[in-house]
Amino acid sequence: MSGAEQLQLRPGQSTELLKELHILTREGKLNQDSRRKLKQVYHLHQFIDQLLRELPTTDEGPTIVDHGAGKSYLGFIVYDLSLQPAGKGRVYGIETRQDLVERSRALAGRFGFERMQFLHTSAADAAHDETLPGHIDMVTALHACDTATDDAIAFGLRKQAASMVLVPCCQAEVASRLRQGKALSLSRTPLAELWRHPLHTREMGSQLTNVLRCLYLEACGYSVTVTELVGWEHSMKNELILARYTGKRKRSAAQRLHALLGEFGLEGLEAVRFPDLKLAADSTD
Repeated sequence: MSGAEQLQLRPGQSTELLKELHILTREGKLNQDSRRKLKQVYHLHQFIDQLLRELPTTDEGPTIVDHGAGKSYLGFIVYDLSLQPAGKGRVYGIETRQDLVERSRALAGRFGFERMQFLHTSAADAAHDETLPGHIDMVTALHACDTATDDAIAFGLRKQAASMVLVPCCQAEVASRLRQGKALSLSRTPLAELWRHPLHTREMGSQLTNVLRCLYLEACGYSVTVTELVGWEHSMKNELILARYTGKRKRSAAQRLHALLGEFGLEGLEAVRFPDLKLAADSTD
């Protein structure tokens, strides 16, 4: 039995595409690393496909923007499994590395994926890129590093995305600010023991970053679910944040976010990362 058969590839899936993505070998087999990678993408696709099914049916189909696309594993597999069979919908890959953009463009051309477009830009700059539609149905960010996830959220808010699918990666911004204010925090509250040691600072910064992101999404009108992407034995970057737009801003979430920023000495982040917080705080639950 081949590696592809053992993995139970999805019906109608292009094995040639998986070979070009270097997920399958030329012989159609998988090594341990590619198996782990494909398992993550498959699992994420299940969530994405469900969210796509919840969208209103249109002639054009859904629009998906994938931030920090890298080699566009996610974008290609979502297109191959969901958009290609439907014959409609578009995927836009956002990536800062020009060589990866060119590679993805060539690969899309080779497989006739005409409704895939790749932009050489950052998540932050993409919000102002006029080549992208004014409204986007779904925003994805798989392992977008550090503040790129925040930029993807800001993009989704600006584009009124119906849903966001986020798997954060390395997160340094909050940990850095916790580190800078550690002496003051230790003198002010025993809670600072939670990030006194450098390892705890990093872990606390990562945890707090995602808690703040979830509260911000709720404050801006999204229902939020947090779960595991895959088992921890496969990846430590394993937190999956799913957000569905409801239009109901939560004042309580905005108030808690504001309180947490104050408690941890992170007030300087509010204007930078949570510019719509005051608007949410003035709303009603």
